[in-house]
Amino acid sequence: MDGAVETVSRRGLFRGNFGARSEAAQGWYSVDGLPAGADDVFWDGWADAHGLFVVGDHGAINHFDGEDWVRQPCPAPVPIHALWGTDRANLWAVGWMGLILHHNGEVWSQVRGCVVDANGKYASVQENTPLFDICGGADGRAWAVGDRGRILYFDGADWTVEDSGTRAHLRAVVILDDGRVMASGGDGTVLMRDLDGSWQALDCPVASNFTAALALPGGRVLLAGGRYFIQANGFQGDLVMWDGEGFEKQFTDMEFSRFRALGQTGKGVVALGDAGQIHLIDDDRADRLQSGTGHDLLGLVDLPSGDVMAVGDYGSLLVGDSAALTCFAPAIQSGEDPSNWSEMTSGTDRQLWGIWHDPKQDMLFACGEEGTVLALDRGKWEALPPAGALGIHDLARAPDGGLLAAGQLGEIHHFDGTTWSKHFDLFMDVTILSMWSDGCGQIFAVGDEGLVLHWAGANWERMPSGTKSALYGVWGMDAEHLLAVGDFGQVMRWNGTRWDEFNAGTEHFLFDVWGRSLSDIFVVGLSGTIGHFDGARWHITPARARNDLLALTGTDTDVVAVGAAGAAARFDGHRWHMDPTGTTAGLRAVAVDGAGRYFAAGDGGTILFRDAE
Repeated sequence: MDGAVETVSRRGLFRGNFGARSEAAQGWYSVDGLPAGADDVFWDGWADAHGLFVVGDHGAINHFDGEDWVRQPCPAPVPIHALWGTDRANLWAVGWMGLILHHNGEVWSQVRGCVVDANGKYASVQENTPLFDICGGADGRAWAVGDRGRILYFDGADWTVEDSGTRAHLRAVVILDDGRVMASGGDGTVLMRDLDGSWQALDCPVASNFTAALALPGGRVLLAGGRYFIQANGFQGDLVMWDGEGFEKQFTDMEFSRFRALGQTGKGVVALGDAGQIHLIDDDRADRLQSGTGHDLLGLVDLPSGDVMAVGDYGSLLVGDSAALTCFAPAIQSGEDPSNWSEMTSGTDRQLWGIWHDPKQDMLFACGEEGTVLALDRGKWEALPPAGALGIHDLARAPDGGLLAAGQLGEIHHFDGTTWSKHFDLFMDVTILSMWSDGCGQIFAVGDEGLVLHWAGANWERMPSGTKSALYGVWGMDAEHLLAVGDFGQVMRWNGTRWDEFNAGTEHFLFDVWGRSLSDIFVVGLSGTIGHFDGARWHITPARARNDLLALTGTDTDVVAVGAAGAAARFDGHRWHMDPTGTTAGLRAVAVDGAGRYFAAGDGGTILFRDAE
């Protein structure tokens, strides 16, 4: 899988959709490890061979040194909008209230802006005019632009104000190959600074609010932005090319969301913006790429590898090449023994979607397509009568000691040891994907469209979950402490009274959840996502399995996760290791018996066995 979650759901995975995607639809990958969440907005960054800076609201300056993310002290708690520098010992940042910061290789110091009055509030003075972009040359000279036509020039020693001749808000500034400087902003405003230092307005016929500019070979400049259209009830994006003489709007037959940033890669120009929009532009083509997020993307960071990183709302950090992830986290270590798992004869070629261990009887059951239910009896898998004609996704113990099987169309079937009977019917095309029982008569089931069902002893009742997103997995410590996981890092928490929503610190879909206690909980998901909750906060493991991980479980001493293309990973209490399975079949479920032996089930009736260590 390529990490392109815009068109992927676990329901699709359950149906065997593991096929490759076209080049135009390639996905972007979330960079995990930076503690960030819904309140974090990142605007820009800067990178060299020694590390990466990412800046944003509330004076956020986050630095990655090759191993860990550290938030560095900022002299002023205001949004930082842009970074530029010749090297990390000469790095500049600009932001709200005219803030200008300088990094000397060790600390950040405030140079201008954020002037306060006698009451300790930011003063209404010219120096506090917000700044939004900065660019410079190898000689150390730089320009910063902002509201009300504000342009500042750095000559290598001091910052001075230059007369722009406009009161339009300026949002982008770029240096051309011949040394001239172009600034752009609201209502189609485009200014050019000649070599003699004077700014002149250019006649741009496209009245867009430009937010980004990119200098291209041949003296050309690509401008990007957007305008509000009443008919569309929203912003639409514009791409405009300046060829040295005039302006021409690009891709007039296409509709875009508002653009926020432009960047250059070996594959072409990358343009990104609102609602997770990312386009790859190559000559006369503009291909929409799958970002895996619906959040606004606000900035692009050039990486030493030649790739770029996208940053934005909700702490978004994305890279366009999976290989770039190795800059931020190594792959999970490979296992040493390729024969840890052994294949068992299941007696079926149907897709298996669930496997469950009954702790009371210490028995294992598997389930899947066309009502398939298997039982492990004296080391051999035997087929039970089909639980209806539809797919079964999970199993649980019934209150009377029988077996419950739930799946497609919201059906739940009951097995009394001889025959199956309908236990519940939702009468909707909504699939039940996971169940959990406290062993004392309370059962919870979750599924598509935020479905939550509850059995408390008399009948099944549908509970308001507070979400319309699919819930793929559910786990509980007891009937008053449950977690269910779903789309875009969503975690729903049941406290015995109501369901509340929060995020696990990732934008990837989460497919399963399991824990030992309320302060030791694991989640797994798309593109090898692994997260852990320690009782205080979520930590996304900065090691990636690359393949989607669809299920996990564990014991007091270890945790095992399985997923696409036969992927399995094992946590030994210290670190995660890849655990070779000897198969390329997708593994969709995993269970562990009372003796610590693991069983995984998946495509084509595959069932694997791993002995206890």
